[in-house]
Amino acid sequence: MLSSFLHAAVIAGTPLVFAILGEILTERAGKLNLGVEGMMLMGAVVGFKTALLTSHPLWALFGAALAGAAGALIFSFLTVTLRSNQVVTGLALTIFGTGFASFLGQGLAGHIVPASVKDFFHPVALPVLSRIPFLGEALFHHSIFVYAGYIIIIAAYVYLFKTRFGLNLRALGENTAAADAAGINIMKYKFAHILSGGALIGLGGAFLSLVYVPTWQENITTGRGWIAVALVIFCKWNPIRIFWGAFLFGGLDIIGFRLQGLNIHISQYFFDMLPYIVTVIILIMTSVKDSKEKSPPAELGRPYFREDK
Repeated sequence: MLSSFLHAAVIAGTPLVFAILGEILTERAGKLNLGVEGMMLMGAVVGFKTALLTSHPLWALFGAALAGAAGALIFSFLTVTLRSNQVVTGLALTIFGTGFASFLGQGLAGHIVPASVKDFFHPVALPVLSRIPFLGEALFHHSIFVYAGYIIIIAAYVYLFKTRFGLNLRALGENTAAADAAGINIMKYKFAHILSGGALIGLGGAFLSLVYVPTWQENITTGRGWIAVALVIFCKWNPIRIFWGAFLFGGLDIIGFRLQGLNIHISQYFFDMLPYIVTVIILIMTSVKDSKEKSPPAELGRPYFREDK
């Protein structure tokens, strides 16, 4: 039974994997984007609509990534080029994304993802790995979307901490003026990583509408974007920690349904609150511990004015 719960927790945590990673890339570039919820909704509705129109899973994924990147482009243009307030811009992006999803999602309620898309994301057991006792079934009997999450976490870690480009990005987030003086193209790096992060966030939303549900529902993200922003702090801006953060909260998301099956009479509303309660507790705990390793990028939230340096 524990293996079955872990299996369900991995599935429920997968949209958070993409959203957290996208926000980590954005914040490593020194930008605080609170529009994750709206961008996930944009990716979810565009991915679902594209799946209905084309019946092709790759086009659906491309549409979702493009929608997330479009939201990120709005954010980056306003905050990087025009240097607008990042908090206000992110909140406005969430409002915009919510309205965009409601508008584009009109008439989609009740529609189901085409069979060709469902089949593409059908769970596949990985040879050898799926036979590992306990963990095999829980971690290695999933859809290609979940496996992509595993791969992209590892790839992002290698990129950030083992490559020159990742070093440049981290330098930019810690001291933009010094990175600029060292010859790093500040605008190029910021736009590239914010847009890449937006594409990942859009894919996180697409997982919900194409795989997890898979049908269209109003407000399908149900606050996962806000949890992702908080979990960036829990993961300490390190992609490899996403494994723990995303799947822990995936478990919290589905624990209520599991306990109901055991005839444990606790209000479902309590379990609906549980991920947010734990998020608040984690934020309090992480704010108490003060160390350089666990601190956010020094330039996070600060606009960069080259002429002032």
